[in-house]
Amino acid sequence: MPLFDLPLAELETYAPALDEPADLDAFWARTLAGSRAAGGDLAETVRLERVDAGLETVVVDDVTFPGFDGQPVKAWLVRPTVAERAAAAGDAAPLPAVVEYLGYGGGRGLPHEHLLWASAGYAHLVVDTRGQGSGWGTGGDTPDPVGSGPAAPGFLTRGILDPHEHYYRRVITDAVRAVDAVRTVEGIDPARVAVTGVSQGGGLTIAVAGLADGLVAAMPDVPFLSHYRRAVEITDRLPYAEITRYLAVHRQHEDAVFRTLSYLDGASLARRATAPALFSVALMDPVCPPSTVYAAYNGWAAGAGAGDVERAIDVYRFNEHEGGQAYRFARQLAWLREHTR
Repeated sequence: MPLFDLPLAELETYAPALDEPADLDAFWARTLAGSRAAGGDLAETVRLERVDAGLETVVVDDVTFPGFDGQPVKAWLVRPTVAERAAAAGDAAPLPAVVEYLGYGGGRGLPHEHLLWASAGYAHLVVDTRGQGSGWGTGGDTPDPVGSGPAAPGFLTRGILDPHEHYYRRVITDAVRAVDAVRTVEGIDPARVAVTGVSQGGGLTIAVAGLADGLVAAMPDVPFLSHYRRAVEITDRLPYAEITRYLAVHRQHEDAVFRTLSYLDGASLARRATAPALFSVALMDPVCPPSTVYAAYNGWAAGAGAGDVERAIDVYRFNEHEGGQAYRFARQLAWLREHTR
């Protein structure tokens, strides 16, 4: 794939006008307050069940926590065995945590697929994505019990005519509630929670950074779910092409579609972030075009009233949506250690 988006010099200053709804903050405040109330006391509703995964250097818990409207969401919590042994001996400081969100169509898979962050000394919460887990990987375990009106295949157009009904309202709420949940786990430092993810997971990372308080860091990689109208205009790749496919049939719904998506746009939610951020972008990425990534990156924390918030972006000039792949971990680990000392 050749370069197809704006030149890098223009991307670095790209600050599009956003069609941000006037009640965006109120919409999310009501959504999160309602789900927190429905989920009850997390000390009682977050359940951990120890799993024997046959691993010596990490311990694994099968986690269930209340997400949107109190509906159950699954996750794996993977922690270093040495930390648990130290805690049992009364000689351990609480662990920093990394909450990870997953790519489009994937699920939490199997515990032994998630060893890196725990091996580096972090508690690692791998959050399932409701209704997904059948597109790639080794499966998911969280249903989405909420129905949808007419939609194109995939997830982007489920509930597309009303932001209250949209699928990603539920998924973003689940993602915020995952942070709430991990902060209640004994042995985890609630003040040192970071969020991360690739593609869809990167988009959820941005959304959570804009909606959850007190995060120590956010690390979105080649993020999805940002600057929807621009994405639809310049790429024909899925998943953004789901929107195009829907509008090609439902020609009369363009205004309603983009109004709904404006409540879910990472470019707007990024402006509300307060945590330091380490992004990545791939300049030949036709799935999540570079300008959609920079729309979120360049606006990071701009509307939060938090002053000068640290941000950095790693640019992969010759990569498509695979981005940095395994090269990301060493970079993220060094960066995150500076923020979780």
